[in-house]
Amino acid sequence: MFRSQLLVAFLCCLPLAACLRCYTCLFPAISPMDCLKFPMECPAGQRCLESTAVGTRGTLQLTLYEKSCAIPAQCGVSGMKQAAGLSFNYTNICCDTDLCNGGGSAIAPSWRAAVVCLLPVLYLLLV
Repeated sequence: MFRSQLLVAFLCCLPLAACLRCYTCLFPAISPMDCLKFPMECPAGQRCLESTAVGTRGTLQLTLYEKSCAIPAQCGVSGMKQAAGLSFNYTNICCDTDLCNGGGSAIAPSWRAAVVCLLPVLYLLLV
């Protein structure tokens, strides 16, 4: 009986192991506020990405903001790339909790979900 209760409690926690959800922009934005964010499920093994690219050509400067899913090799990377006649210096920052690349804190709901999930397990262990 105890094992079946523990199995049920464990199965309740399975949604926490689902694929990571990240915000993605429809297109790179010139302002953090212009990014039309939509949550999406990332493929397994990917992380949430926030990327900032500053492009220059003479006195013209343009900053682009991007949010998406990324493979781990893209995380923590900075560099330069050319696009549309501009030289862009970019920086990629990644995180690995649901919707963590939205600018606000999405960590609290994830912790709350984990605590709620683990309460039945703790109860069964103490009874």
